[in-house]
Amino acid sequence: MYQKIFDSHAHYNGKDFEDRDELLPQLFQSGICEIIDVASSMRSTRRTVELSSRYEHIYSAIGVHPNEVKDMTDEDYDTLRELSKLPKVVAIGEIGFDFYWDASDRDIQREHFERQLILARELDLPVIIHSRDAAQETYDLLEKYRPRGVVHCYSGSAEMAQEILKLGMYIGFTGVVTFKNAKKAVKAAAAVPMDRLLIETDCPYMSPEPNRGKRNSSLNLPYVAQAIAELKGITAEEVINVTTQNAENLLGI
Repeated sequence: MYQKIFDSHAHYNGKDFEDRDELLPQLFQSGICEIIDVASSMRSTRRTVELSSRYEHIYSAIGVHPNEVKDMTDEDYDTLRELSKLPKVVAIGEIGFDFYWDASDRDIQREHFERQLILARELDLPVIIHSRDAAQETYDLLEKYRPRGVVHCYSGSAEMAQEILKLGMYIGFTGVVTFKNAKKAVKAAAAVPMDRLLIETDCPYMSPEPNRGKRNSSLNLPYVAQAIAELKGITAEEVINVTTQNAENLLGI
């Protein structure tokens, strides 16, 4: 059993984890040392804050996903500012662009991505970035605002990863690196230096092989660590140790 595994991106606040009060203690007994529970809406922002208040090893990222920003109000930004004062709120996220689903108008996505980047700078918090089918547009705003943070569940090219790294960002990888057809993600993971790499589940999504298609949880993180270890020619334990330190450094935990 591995010790001190840090899940840098999870969604235990959602409806897929109605059994969270039974599951979470199992995770902590199995070597998961910390979890960043990430919001995607104002409703889940409130739920993750409540969850982190009940569990010692869970911290919160608060913010609104690009698919949900069409309903954001000025009052929501006031709420985010107020909640950011809580000691276990460690990031603004997940925020960004999603041009795959286009559930929010792209101009609205841009407006609220920028507003939340500005909010993170105002609050001196790192950001957790969602970027799907919008690599260049995401990079352009990261270059403009220069936040601290991570591009999570990275799906871009190895070449774009290098440009993002030059901005001082971290890059997070999920169980996708275990998929046989995920050549792009594997190539990017191989190119990202260990001191800028995070591992995550994005659970309940992105379950790695051999559990692909099932509900994901932090218990599957060793599969991600092993896949990256094989790419880097190091041990899974080394991957876990380095990525845990990286996450703690970024998030101030």
